[in-house]
Amino acid sequence: MILFITLGVCMVGVAITLNVGWIILNWRRVWPMAVGIPFFVLLIAGVVLNTIFLVREVRRNERHDSFLNAVTHELKTPITSIRLYLETLQRRALSEEQRQQFYGIMLADSDRLLATVEQVLKAGEVGQRTHSQIHTEVDMNALVQECVETTRLRHHLAQESITFQTEKEFGPLLVRGNPDELQTVVLNILGNAVKYSPDGLHARVQLTIEKEAWIVLTVSDEGIGIPPAHLKRIFKRFYRVPHRNVLKTKGTGLGLFLVRTIARQHGGDATAQSAGEGRGTTIRLQLPRLLARTARLQAN
Repeated sequence: MILFITLGVCMVGVAITLNVGWIILNWRRVWPMAVGIPFFVLLIAGVVLNTIFLVREVRRNERHDSFLNAVTHELKTPITSIRLYLETLQRRALSEEQRQQFYGIMLADSDRLLATVEQVLKAGEVGQRTHSQIHTEVDMNALVQECVETTRLRHHLAQESITFQTEKEFGPLLVRGNPDELQTVVLNILGNAVKYSPDGLHARVQLTIEKEAWIVLTVSDEGIGIPPAHLKRIFKRFYRVPHRNVLKTKGTGLGLFLVRTIARQHGGDATAQSAGEGRGTTIRLQLPRLLARTARLQAN
């Protein structure tokens, strides 16, 4: 990247020098000036655009390499673990208690392997379309509650590790969309809160209504946080914050990409807020609200 940037700056400098020299030598001649100045402007613009393109390609290739390394690790680790336990079961006579323990570990590893494969496939699927293909009435209150319970069970969390608040006085919090994809969004947000809270999860989940037209889900944790310069980049495909604690955490860099992509396909959006490293993160999901009266009319 440094090589391409340096080369681009040198080429722009040479082009500007030639342009200035051309103007000095031909400032009294109208026709060469009229032809030369636009040509040099186009030349400089082309060099700048080419440099920007090369830098973006280098960054994209770096993200791809990081993604391949992460996916390889996410696939290889559970497979190696399952193989090791199977070989142990095959070669040694174990008690029933030990066998059940090994079965439980292998099932957990297989779930992790399946989750990685499904996430990669889902990222490829949603990245190739502009809108959600299934539109049904979804109760976000029930969906978020179910995802919170699933996250507690999946990561063996205490009840108080995740607090859930909702505005029940407004009635059903309905949206129109794909329930499976919306569940993927919420689970990814909660999963990130768990992964990036190495000292223990203390998350606050809130479901509110904004301006009577939007349903807003906010998930706040007290984890490692995100530097301000990376808050917009974390929603890009394969992107992971280049931080020591983040790189130690397992992941593919697809979770938040799926969150924003699916949210926008449902007419909403997703954003992130953080006061900096070590000060926690808040992910905000916004979806268009489906009023109960509108839902009844559409049903009729």
